[in-house]
Amino acid sequence: MSSPRGAGRQGGPGRKPEKAQKGPQPPQKAQRGPQPPQKAQRGAQQQPQKAPKKSSARVVREQLARERRRRRTLWTSLIAVVVLVVAGLIGWSVLSSQQSTSDFTAPAGATTDGNAIAVGTGPVTIDIYEDFICPFCGQFEKSTGSTLDQLVSENKVRILYHPVAYLDRASSTEYSTRSSAASGCAANQGKFREYVEALFNRQPAEGSAGLSDDELISIGTGVGLDGGAFGSCVRDGTFKPWTAHVTEAASRANINSTPTVLVNGKGVNPNPDDVKAAVAAATK
Repeated sequence: MSSPRGAGRQGGPGRKPEKAQKGPQPPQKAQRGPQPPQKAQRGAQQQPQKAPKKSSARVVREQLARERRRRRTLWTSLIAVVVLVVAGLIGWSVLSSQQSTSDFTAPAGATTDGNAIAVGTGPVTIDIYEDFICPFCGQFEKSTGSTLDQLVSENKVRILYHPVAYLDRASSTEYSTRSSAASGCAANQGKFREYVEALFNRQPAEGSAGLSDDELISIGTGVGLDGGAFGSCVRDGTFKPWTAHVTEAASRANINSTPTVLVNGKGVNPNPDDVKAAVAAATK
């Protein structure tokens, strides 16, 4: 009887299963052990919270960079447009100037370049730049005109008259241009010198309206010009483009005042004694 009890205590099925259930408890502790990785996961979850701050700063920087590029592009475009506009205006001005001074018909007696009316054929060249409303030009004509005529008749000089229109602003009717163009009409009929002398004898005051077209025509008929042809030429402004050309050519030659007198290209005081002396020196 004692054997079965001992066998029952040692190998009985009732107690051995209880010990087997207690044995697997260490694995439960192992399950508690991996808790630190859970903290690491919590730490990893906190990192994305800082990322949005970096992204926002980066977005702001990129926006500012884009804005700077946009402003640079805008300014570059504006500068380019301004340069093109200025270049276009300059080109238009040059073209207009060329058209206004190159599209002209010179009157009879003009030089080949159309810059002056030639009187006489002598070896010494005298260039005279005059404006028909310039009071000093009127004084020069009255004091030196007869001397010039004598030098021409003696075949000593060739006079190149440049009737410029520098003083249009000195009258309310652009008298400088109108009178210069009228002198071209007179030159076209071979009466330039006669007309110029008569024109200065009737010279209007600087700052006035100047002589009317009818008065310019009347002066022309008074020196023997054909009234019909001369009148039409004056009223139509036939030689106004030529006057513009003469004026532009004088400006390019740095003629800044009237009267200007050159003897063989050298400046001379506008009085009879100095003109005669310069001509005499040029013929030696």
